[in-house]
Amino acid sequence: MGRSEYLSLFENTRARGRLINRLFVISLFVATCFIWVYRLSYIPKNGEGGKWAWLGLLGAELWFCLNWLFHQAVCWNPVYRKNFKNRLSQRYESTLPGVDVFVCTADPDIEPPLMVMNTVLSVMAYDYPAEKLSVYLSDDAGSDITFYALLEASNFAKHWVPFCKRFKVEPRSPAAYFKSATYPRDHVHAKDLVAIKELYEDMKRRIEDAAKFGRVPSKARSMHNGFSQWDSYASRRDHDTILQIVLHKMDPHKSKDVDGFILPTLVYLAREKRPQYHHNFKAGSINSLIRVSSKISNGKIILSLDCDMYSNSSQSVRDALCFLMDEEKGHEVAFVQFPQSFENLTKNDLYSSAMMIHMEVEFPGLDSCGGPLYIGTCCFLRRDALCGKKFSDQYKNDWSDEENESFIEVKLHELEAKAKAVASCIYEENTLWGEKMGARYKCLVEDVITGLSIQLQGWKSVYYNPPRKAFFGLAPTTLLQTLIQQKRWAEGELQIFLSKYNALWYGHGKISFRLRMGYCLYNLWATTSLPKLYYSMIPSLYLLKGIPLFPKMSSPWFIPFAYVLLGGGASSLIEVLSCGGTVQGWWNDLRMWLYRGTSSYLFAFIDTVLKYFGRSDSPFQVTDKIIEDDVSQRYQKEIMEFGTSSPFFVILATLALLNLCCLLGFLMELVISETMEKMVLQGVLCGFLVLINFPIYQGLFLRKDKGKLPGSVAIKSTALVLSTCVLFKNIT
Repeated sequence: MGRSEYLSLFENTRARGRLINRLFVISLFVATCFIWVYRLSYIPKNGEGGKWAWLGLLGAELWFCLNWLFHQAVCWNPVYRKNFKNRLSQRYESTLPGVDVFVCTADPDIEPPLMVMNTVLSVMAYDYPAEKLSVYLSDDAGSDITFYALLEASNFAKHWVPFCKRFKVEPRSPAAYFKSATYPRDHVHAKDLVAIKELYEDMKRRIEDAAKFGRVPSKARSMHNGFSQWDSYASRRDHDTILQIVLHKMDPHKSKDVDGFILPTLVYLAREKRPQYHHNFKAGSINSLIRVSSKISNGKIILSLDCDMYSNSSQSVRDALCFLMDEEKGHEVAFVQFPQSFENLTKNDLYSSAMMIHMEVEFPGLDSCGGPLYIGTCCFLRRDALCGKKFSDQYKNDWSDEENESFIEVKLHELEAKAKAVASCIYEENTLWGEKMGARYKCLVEDVITGLSIQLQGWKSVYYNPPRKAFFGLAPTTLLQTLIQQKRWAEGELQIFLSKYNALWYGHGKISFRLRMGYCLYNLWATTSLPKLYYSMIPSLYLLKGIPLFPKMSSPWFIPFAYVLLGGGASSLIEVLSCGGTVQGWWNDLRMWLYRGTSSYLFAFIDTVLKYFGRSDSPFQVTDKIIEDDVSQRYQKEIMEFGTSSPFFVILATLALLNLCCLLGFLMELVISETMEKMVLQGVLCGFLVLINFPIYQGLFLRKDKGKLPGSVAIKSTALVLSTCVLFKNIT
């Protein structure tokens, strides 16, 4: 194809209104500079009250501004992608590359096997040549029930996959499809729908019964010799490699669907684990899958997927390939990151789980300066890049079929034996795995550090947010689950900043300055806990003493403070509304910004500091995917779920009650003194914190359901607040 005839497989567009937005951002920064001038010009003199509080506010405002500048650097020039799948099909349909899908699960008790199977079935039914698609399930619990569920799913797939392709079903997760499916007018379609739904219900009943009773039916166990691999199983952390090729084109008798077509390869893996060897959590699982898949299918593209993130679009593989296979730019793309979306979000996103600003605003901005972060799921990666290959200008796409011919000659059990050997717990000893190859170790957010390592090798990444969401998962349905998840992320991000992979200096000359600032935006999440905590306490406490920490309303210095507060709030509201959110959703997002910052991020900061002094070793915690009925009902009604005692809740309740006491004390002082003008900003700030903490007050005093805050939390927080207020009031 001549250069004049070349048509790209994708195009980029820029955001509208960039000039107006940039002028507004500059105006906010100018106003912030005036705030700093005010702080430095009016520092209370020795002997005057509030000097150290004043300096502390200056430090907090400097840190807030730095974090805001990181955000603006990322969002300065966002890019939005559009692809052309018809061009891809016209040019490459006969030479499409092999794709290996990695689905990872860790605990059948909190990640139900049926949910995992719906994810597996959704990717097996992709609109993609089955002979070039392989699905690997990594079961880090080594559960025979999960293996049994996979066998059931493989049998159901023989009916489900042709049904999806025959009627162009969307989405291709059976549970999601049946939840929204309406009976079609076409008689044949309607008849087949009834039949396939009955088959699904039968499979569902068998899987759920096995999970409920904690054992595989004896008949099923006797009919499949794969269960013999559990004979030497001791525990989840002490067992041999368990590997079974469930479906493969080398065994066409068992691997064809009901229409006679080959199904995608399907493999179960529980890598070897021993108590004396660290298994490196999900990163170790991914690396085992990389090696095992290289022996079985060796797809050039790898889709990394969490077990609860089912495919919502059958076209996602082709969407990603438009960026990876583009003749002009595709060779430099290491991975294509799709957004992480959730099907169970409430109308106003109670816990801000969608992370809307990150997914809809910041990631397109990152895409314009080298590419988004790798978030560990919903991502198509080039195997070469993931395995440590450096990018060079001489690197070219080569999508020819390089499948090892020995795969065709060898028998399945021999292929399994070869694959088992690379999943042993000692295989990585004295190798570069986890350091220079595969997913990186020694970090709670191994996905982010893996993506950064790839970009530091010269590769770029792409963010693609298609009109139809590519994947859907389950968001946490309780506040505690959300805060625990956020703590893990913030702690891992700070670990990256304090490691050799700090993007500011390690990325110098390797990635753009804006991208380095983007990584810092996330790496420093935990450190924002200190200014948030300070701003949530000190101005309110000084209300009790009548000591102003902000300019009075009649002062010209009041204007920059008011402009930054109102302008920043309006800007964030516009961002949320432009992304499809609601006003209540924006308010919830503000609340979670505060809750995360003063609890999750604070503990993440403390644990990270203690870890570097050898005093802490935070375990990796998997988010529970099982939802109790009463919790689900309250979640759907957007009632915040507490329900248990936690240090997170003690801090949140203490801050809420502290601001309530300070506001009441301030209002009482107004009755006997006229301090309103000089204290208005402090009073507004305290009032805002009281309003935003209304769910806390409900949980402490008004609610009677099981989701309320426990009495122990109320007692601890009340005691802390009363003692703090009394002591502070009496300090001279």
